[in-house]
Amino acid sequence: MSLKAIAKELGLSVTTVSRALNGYDDVSRETRARVEAEAQRRGYRPNTFARRLKMGKIDAVGLVFPVHPVPLNNSVFMDMVGEISHELARHEIDLLLIADDDLADKHSYMRMVQSRRVDALIVAHTLDRDPRLEQLQAAGFPFLALGRSHLPDPYAWFDFDNYAGTYQATRRLIERGHQRIALLGESNSQAFITQRRQGYLDALHEAGLSSEWLRIMPPSRRAGYTTTQALLALDVAPTAIVTDCNTHGDGAAMALAQMGRLTGENAVSLVVYDGLPQDSIVDIDVAAVIQSTREGVGKQIADMVRQLINGDDISQLQVLWQPDFSPGQTA
Repeated sequence: MSLKAIAKELGLSVTTVSRALNGYDDVSRETRARVEAEAQRRGYRPNTFARRLKMGKIDAVGLVFPVHPVPLNNSVFMDMVGEISHELARHEIDLLLIADDDLADKHSYMRMVQSRRVDALIVAHTLDRDPRLEQLQAAGFPFLALGRSHLPDPYAWFDFDNYAGTYQATRRLIERGHQRIALLGESNSQAFITQRRQGYLDALHEAGLSSEWLRIMPPSRRAGYTTTQALLALDVAPTAIVTDCNTHGDGAAMALAQMGRLTGENAVSLVVYDGLPQDSIVDIDVAAVIQSTREGVGKQIADMVRQLINGDDISQLQVLWQPDFSPGQTA
């Protein structure tokens, strides 16, 4: 099925039909709708390769994530990736996952940049001083950072207010009378982790409370489980626990449930960042710091990437989402 047949049927020029299907702004919304409807009725599919050559676009975006630690084990991260991919696919843009080893001599994402196999990159799990972003900015290649970093020039970024999430959760526990509050934190220096840790520390400092129950560990259920057991075995144990990821939270919730300390008179208050995973065996409504819906986040990031590819003003592509707090039954 050719463009000529569609043009003849609608009484339009082949050029107008082509520009309508390729999303050019000089075609009216009404005309574009007519063309798209007729193309769909006829089962027309554009020659994607030819269109890419003509427009100088690949219609592919790479998502760069670190090998260590492995975010693919994180259900929250994978849900977000799935929504981004789904939203981009609606606009016929492919999402490629690019695992990056920061210890390697050559980075796989730079091969994508140098060979122009993607139109832009999404860089996940950024650092406060991130050499990946510095390298991309020096190369003049479009990227969207998932997290904020210190760079010499403005750049596009999407981030949650991770600091506010743990700060507000800790303040809430303090207001409810808790003075011994633990944090189960991830053992890496990624920006969102250090921000969550600092929110907890600042809330304690403002209240004149000790941070001696801060524990740093790998992001696993086992670590959350065993650390919670160890904390409660102390002579002076915490009365509340905040976790900076839901894998820690799931382990902590399982330990508390088995000890009979998740609810009831001797309960330890628990707040889990991102809430418990959907496959958690704990069926109690645990208090949580919530970062909006996966669908909303995926659409927001996908829209920003499309604007980035289209050359929109980078200063308008900087979004900070505020967290919400769900009290559940444990805080």
